[in-house]
Amino acid sequence: MNILLVEDNPNDAELTQRALKKVGLADQLAIVRDGAEALNYLFAENGSTPRPKVILLDLKLPKVDGIEVLRRIRQDEALKAIPVVVLTSSQEARDIAECYKLGVNSYVVKPVEFDKFYQAVADLGAYWLILNKSPN
Repeated sequence: MNILLVEDNPNDAELTQRALKKVGLADQLAIVRDGAEALNYLFAENGSTPRPKVILLDLKLPKVDGIEVLRRIRQDEALKAIPVVVLTSSQEARDIAECYKLGVNSYVVKPVEFDKFYQAVADLGAYWLILNKSPN
């Protein structure tokens, strides 16, 4: 998988999947529903879980919030180079500041309108997987 989507809202997860399908990237998507599941996926002990090339991370998650997931990613040598894009409904200045302090690559507030949300996700997928060059 090239994209790990960490999203607890099934509607947002489905819209994200559709938008990525539009740009030919949906088959490269893994979805986890909460922060604990994200950490289990990323820190799999058996090594059989492929490393994503980009992580789309919601902040308001059950079990472990997105800021803690980001913190754990950035503390790990094997994971810290993976681009993390926060895709969230939070526009709070403290969330934005904390995410950048922890090393997020981009912070995107989810558009409320369907068409704008759809386009934003398609653009994110295309940029991070097609245009961006990373060391991974």
